Amino acid sequence: MAAKRKTLNDAFYETLKDVFYAEKQSVRALKKSAKSAANDELKQAFETHAEESAHQVERLQQVFEIIGKPARSKTCEAMQGLTAEMEEDLEDFGDSPAADAVLIGCAQAVEHYEIARYGTLKTWAMQLGLEDAAKLLDETLQEEKRTDELLTQIAERANAEGDEGEGEEDEEGEDQPKSKGRGKGKEDADDEGEDQPKSKGRGKGKAG
Repeated sequence: MAAKRKTLNDAFYETLKDVFYAEKQSVRALKKSAKSAANDELKQAFETHAEESAHQVERLQQVFEIIGKPARSKTCEAMQGLTAEMEEDLEDFGDSPAADAVLIGCAQAVEHYEIARYGTLKTWAMQLGLEDAAKLLDETLQEEKRTDELLTQIAERANAEGDEGEGEEDEEGEDQPKSKGRGKGKEDADDEGEDQPKSKGRGKGKAG
């Protein structure tokens, strides 16, 4: 007997299971990130989005109900990879000044994945005539986009503060490089001075 052809309904359900798994993993990752963050604003952002993500899991359960399917998770290899990378980065940079920047980078990688997935599910829901499901998915999609934008703003402020600190250090070390630069400039001037008389000498020789 020939295998049943897969449809968009099948793709929607399989992707929904994938995102259901990813969202539950995201809640755990956000709670861990909140504990690891040094910046208060970043810590608050992670805590707030962890609460949002818990509600997003509930929305997904509602979507399962709408399509009449059991709310099941399917291992999401993409999310596993992202969370594993975050664990590795926390181990490598946890005690460094770059720790918060690394945390933001990992969190935004997760947000971008979720934005892509929720955007796809919303489009498919509309195509399948699942307007209630599309509305629920869009609510989550907008939350993910706002969180991504907030993380970008926090990163820019944190980087600006870091740049100011580095600028002060550069000013303290400026004297020594300038001294070397003047030495090189003098040598260059001497070299040019050597070439010029030779050029004049040759000119006089031709005249004679």
